[in-house]
Amino acid sequence: MAKLGMSTSVVGSIEDVKEKVRASLKTQGFGILTEIDMQKTLKEKIGVEIEPYLILGACNPKIANRALSVDRSIGLLLPCNVVLRETGSSVEVSIQDPEVMFSVVDAGGNQDFKTLPLEAKQLLQAVLERLE
Repeated sequence: MAKLGMSTSVVGSIEDVKEKVRASLKTQGFGILTEIDMQKTLKEKIGVEIEPYLILGACNPKIANRALSVDRSIGLLLPCNVVLRETGSSVEVSIQDPEVMFSVVDAGGNQDFKTLPLEAKQLLQAVLERLE
């Protein structure tokens, strides 16, 4: 399976960890635009039961604006997904790797655009480090 992101494990309930994740994202300039409860959605739509599983759509407006200024279609890769999945007495927190996601984009000669994925990744790694 492809390595699409980076992750850490945090002891606690999914609700407690979600609040820690929100706070950690905020320290790095990210906000949550969307929240999808996959456990609830799959149960309601197709009757499938899975462990508690949330997808948070995180966005750093400054980075998003810089990317959109270069190529409006970059919105197809936004927001950055953060997955919280209960695994026993802890919650696995995974964040998509912006370098992997942006590897499909041709930055052309725009040097600023070429540095954006690494900048975003460093901010998101700091989010995970605060959770450890």
